[in-house]
Amino acid sequence: MRVFSSKNSNQSVQMSSWRDALPVIFGIAYVLIVFLLLRNLSRADLWFPTYSSILFSLFVFSPFIIFALKIPLELRIVLIAIIGLVLMPILGMQDSFYLELITQIAIFAAMAIGLNIVVGFAGLLNLGYVAFFAVGAYLWGIFTSNANTIVRVTGAQAAPELFWLFIFIGMILAAFTGILLGFPVLRLRGDYLAIVTLGFGEIIRILVSNLSNISSNRRNPINITNGAQGLPGIVSPPLPDFAFQLVESLTNGLGLPVNNPRAFTYQLFYYGLVLVVCAIVALLAARLDNSPIGRAWTAIREDEVAAQAMGVPIVKMKLLAFALGASFAGAMGVIWSARNTFVSPESFSFIQSIFILAIVIVGGMGSIRGAILGAAIVTLLNLLVLKNFSLQINALRNIDWVVPIIDFPIRNWPQQLEPARYERFVFGLLLILMMIFRPSGILPAKRRQMELQREEEISEQEIAADAATLKPEDLLGAQPQQAKEKP
Repeated sequence: MRVFSSKNSNQSVQMSSWRDALPVIFGIAYVLIVFLLLRNLSRADLWFPTYSSILFSLFVFSPFIIFALKIPLELRIVLIAIIGLVLMPILGMQDSFYLELITQIAIFAAMAIGLNIVVGFAGLLNLGYVAFFAVGAYLWGIFTSNANTIVRVTGAQAAPELFWLFIFIGMILAAFTGILLGFPVLRLRGDYLAIVTLGFGEIIRILVSNLSNISSNRRNPINITNGAQGLPGIVSPPLPDFAFQLVESLTNGLGLPVNNPRAFTYQLFYYGLVLVVCAIVALLAARLDNSPIGRAWTAIREDEVAAQAMGVPIVKMKLLAFALGASFAGAMGVIWSARNTFVSPESFSFIQSIFILAIVIVGGMGSIRGAILGAAIVTLLNLLVLKNFSLQINALRNIDWVVPIIDFPIRNWPQQLEPARYERFVFGLLLILMMIFRPSGILPAKRRQMELQREEEISEQEIAADAATLKPEDLLGAQPQQAKEKP
């Protein structure tokens, strides 16, 4: 009996070890298979746009899949670090477009986390969030652009080495702008708050469009933002020479030489920078959410009157939410303008605020992981999937491809129905479906999900109670009584 029990115990230990190892094996196999399939793609392939959309989307979602697996936290961090710091740059060497997409996702993820503080944590609907992004972008653009602005004329341009300082200045200036917005709207709620913030965003956009001639002297106008023409030639921060040599040697060593090593080095630099900033923003937001400040924001979101009665400083907490959310957008604005080397008022329209708000709603209001996932989904739809579907249709149209089974010639596909033209339609449809089937988002915060479930339970109980107390004569209204009164 002792031998039998020892064998059973050994078998149970082996089974448990295999069960623990299966998620690790699955995660590593998933990442390697998708990575190798992406590496073997060729742009000369007829179906490259479709394969690229599917495989790269699967690769982008791999960190979320690994994070959902039941494996130790340290191993999750190691696997995600390998994906972000090793595999993704290798894919970027093969096709720089992939690196651009990940950089855009990280930028929008950081901005969505900042908006999530205002909308998700504090419950303050902000439809002009892109204005704070514009503050940071124009701050660096005005002081480094080669446009004929007053800063350049007076010789007050900033040195490229001050880029790191301007990131913090952009945060401070955007936070101050957020406080200026917060003071007039402290007593507003709901729709009224949304309308005021929408107007604030439009004011900033119109302001930067018209700060090109603010002097009464027509011969010597004061040009600050260069108006609707935008600010071209914005300077990027300088990098040491060994960075360019290191990247060139790595690309040649891996057998993936790039055409312009200097441009690719800057691409890798901005990729790493936005990943670091996004990680810092996510960490700060998580610490705030689990702090007394986060609980105060939750109290304001649920019931402002009750929160004030319990001693929560409403004014202070609202202004802090506006300031912190705006500061993250200001930092990303400085980085974005230096990366693009050009800014214009059209980049900060109302639709951009809706775009960031859609990210928060799709991912889950109040959820940090949800904001990052929402940024990945919405950005991939906007910049990869829809555009690649249009490219795929055009490629098939060039060879007169016929859809099997239904025998439909693809050349007859109308150009008005190309997927790339229906970005806003897809976003609107996505938001409608989310509100119907998943109102809490794809990865909602646990607290927010419990609140929505509680509200649904209460509404169902109220409907059941009303139905139980309903009498047959209530359905007929006043008709029986009127019939009795007739002679």
